[in-house]
Amino acid sequence: MIVLLAYDRPVPGSAHPPSECDVVVVGAGILGLATARELALRHDGIRIAVLEREESIAAHQTGRTSGVIHAGIYYRPGSLKARLCVAGARELYEHCEERGIRTERSGKLIVATDESELEALAELERRGLQNGVPGLRRIGPEEIREIEPHATGIAALHSPATGVVDFAEVAASYAGDVVERSGLVATACPVRALEPEGSAIAVMHARGATRASAVVTCAGAWSDRLAVACGATSEPRIVPFRGAYLRLRPERRHLVRANIYPVPDPDLPFLGMHLTRGIDGEVLLGPTALMVGARDAYRLSRVRARDLAETVAWPGSWKLAARFRRTAWREARDAASRRAFVGDLQRFVPDLRVADVRRGPAGIRAQALARDGSLLDDFVIHRTERAVHVRNAPSPAATSSLALARLIADEAGAFL
Repeated sequence: MIVLLAYDRPVPGSAHPPSECDVVVVGAGILGLATARELALRHDGIRIAVLEREESIAAHQTGRTSGVIHAGIYYRPGSLKARLCVAGARELYEHCEERGIRTERSGKLIVATDESELEALAELERRGLQNGVPGLRRIGPEEIREIEPHATGIAALHSPATGVVDFAEVAASYAGDVVERSGLVATACPVRALEPEGSAIAVMHARGATRASAVVTCAGAWSDRLAVACGATSEPRIVPFRGAYLRLRPERRHLVRANIYPVPDPDLPFLGMHLTRGIDGEVLLGPTALMVGARDAYRLSRVRARDLAETVAWPGSWKLAARFRRTAWREARDAASRRAFVGDLQRFVPDLRVADVRRGPAGIRAQALARDGSLLDDFVIHRTERAVHVRNAPSPAATSSLALARLIADEAGAFL
């Protein structure tokens, strides 16, 4: 058996998962690997198999982010996101230091550019302080310029604990821990079905079947399908949002020192178009948030009939579109026009020009949408017979991965 030891080394197609084990984790993104690691650490001798549909780990949300380690400012106090992000960020920094994974506490500014945003900025400050975000403070225009010389605004929140990392490298370290404890990570092995069988559950996959005592599904954009097929409720439904980035040209990267964010719309679980200097020094601008026709629409032209049909048939999609018509139009405009995209960010960095940017990467946010059209703004975990399903785990799931993995492992422990 060949195992995966690094995120950029795919497992050959000849590798086969075991016919029996204690736990199968579906999905080798950062959360699935963190959960497998947590189970391996707390249960000596446990037999774990992680099954990944793609040819490498961290192929979707984990490997297609700007790499921001969030401090826990935005989230409703008492929510899972609030509790697990603050704890998870602290643990993530510690893990990376122990493993020699480079991080940088570069900090973040959340910038208000007009008075209409001050009330929302004050609410973010209240949430951040209540959530225990380290060092969070409100600053004025002069300090904004001291921290980010090319940024402008009338007020801002400064979060010195916000940082950046390569989350795919973090995921690889989790995979290494699983393998060291006799676990298996098999790629190019999509799961077809889950079939409970009394005291066990059969996992039907591309290379046969694996019988396990418990299953944990961390399937990202495909999480709802596996959960519903295993007996969970149809709600929430995953609706894919494509986020496209632009890159600053190397000679213009001096415009951004760290992270510059807007004051977000409080009715949406998106943080808005921002500017981020990654761990590699590259500066990304964005992302957009455009509802698309495929759960892997990294190219805007990609449409999959089943994905599109499920989104269109879901009542929440239409209610969401009706409620946020103006926002949807703006996102479509920014996705279609580089000038409009840059124009939105010039509010914070007036020196930014269209000539300063080039095409960047794209990612898909697997966002859970309720039947009433509300976008779920917290982690959601459901349990069915011998299975635990992560139904909503967008940002800050990567930051929270170690803390969130403990909660998921607690749920799975009932079957072990």
